[in-house]
Amino acid sequence: MAKCIVAEDEKLLSAALQRELAMAWPELEIAEVAEDGGAALEAIATHQPDVAFLDIRMPGLTGLEVAAAAADASPHTLVVFITAYDQYAVDAFERGAIDYLLKPVTADRLAHTVARLRGRLVDAASHAQRGAQVARDMLERYVEQSDEPLTWITASAGRSTRLILVEDVLYFRADNKYTLVATADGDALLSRPIRDLLRQLDPRIFRQIHRSTIVNLRQVSSVERDDTGKGCLRLRGRPETLSVSQPFMSIFRAM
Repeated sequence: MAKCIVAEDEKLLSAALQRELAMAWPELEIAEVAEDGGAALEAIATHQPDVAFLDIRMPGLTGLEVAAAAADASPHTLVVFITAYDQYAVDAFERGAIDYLLKPVTADRLAHTVARLRGRLVDAASHAQRGAQVARDMLERYVEQSDEPLTWITASAGRSTRLILVEDVLYFRADNKYTLVATADGDALLSRPIRDLLRQLDPRIFRQIHRSTIVNLRQVSSVERDDTGKGCLRLRGRPETLSVSQPFMSIFRAM
């Protein structure tokens, strides 16, 4: 969901803009409404919004000054200036504004601006995803070519990508074509099969206990054996237990 801030010192105009935005861009979240330039800059630094709608003539800092400072505070934020004075247009675009709207803002003109903003945000998201994928690919190639055990892994958690310190992993479990990565901060999915992963882990710390499970030995709190020779592990700070196949029980005989 895209996020914005609105900076407008006239309350009636601010409320009108918010209503128009709600109709033109229903899924847009208005994170904060500011009534002066200083508050607008603070809101941008705090919320890191995708878009900032800035009145140019406000108490304190002008919208132009806010935009200049915001370039450092939140470089990815797209700026749209809204003002009753068209003489600021050149300065506005020199500040890198996406658009410049004259008051009163009409629904048709705002719809055009929203379309431009959506397009820029989609392009930025696509570029970021490509960059993240390149970074993941480079990391995986480095790991595959290295003789050293894995230190870090990248794994997906919902729509985000987590960079996980391997020693913080509690266990790995096969999950179809993926591998589930269990940590104290939650689970994630790794896009490589568990059989390939095993070769890249430090065998002094990580051991296979089942054809589908690799456990961090440092996270094992206890081992329970049954009459069939199988067992189960309890982990520190986790409610679940992990099954240990009979061939792997020898790992724990000294425990």
